[in-house]
Amino acid sequence: MGKFEVLDHPLIQHKLTIIRDKNCGTREFRQCVNEIAELMAYEVSRDMALEDVEIETPMGKTVQKRLAGKKVVIVPILRAGLGMVDGILELIPAAKVGHIGMYRDEETMKPHEYFVKMPDDLENREMFIVDPMLATGGSAIMAVDALKKRGARSIKFVCLVAAPEGVEALRAAHPDIDIFAAALDEKLNENSYIIPGLGDAGDRLFGTK
Repeated sequence: MGKFEVLDHPLIQHKLTIIRDKNCGTREFRQCVNEIAELMAYEVSRDMALEDVEIETPMGKTVQKRLAGKKVVIVPILRAGLGMVDGILELIPAAKVGHIGMYRDEETMKPHEYFVKMPDDLENREMFIVDPMLATGGSAIMAVDALKKRGARSIKFVCLVAAPEGVEALRAAHPDIDIFAAALDEKLNENSYIIPGLGDAGDRLFGTK
């Protein structure tokens, strides 16, 4: 069973409070989302494999550690997931970026896939799916489905705010993946929005209604 972890670092919690505030403007919201994503990437990447490598410092030869094995692919779920990409790239600049486009049917609340573009050789890469919200879990489940269908084996889901219903649904559908959140909120309301949440992350990131 994959793990579910809430990253409660003080800087993450402080910046999350800033973006929860309805009076937080687009510029500050966008900046804080990227900063939270960068801080989360530090923890999400904690178990990445290392290998020994011999180098020469100004003082002589030495054996030290460097990243080994699987290369990272950051996969934002469009469009709100885009707000987390640059923050992770600050920490892992060599990562590739794939994209998954989905929209939610306003009547059924079910997600529909409309766009998938990925690097090659997913089975040998470590995938970080990013989306600010894990609400019903529908989009997250479909995103994991899309990656597994294309050969991905190592997948982590990274979000800012999760609802218990979404965590439960994603773990039931894909018990092998790890889930990381900055906060586990109270519940979903009748419109499938997270309470207390932070509203529509996409609209707040991009200044739309």
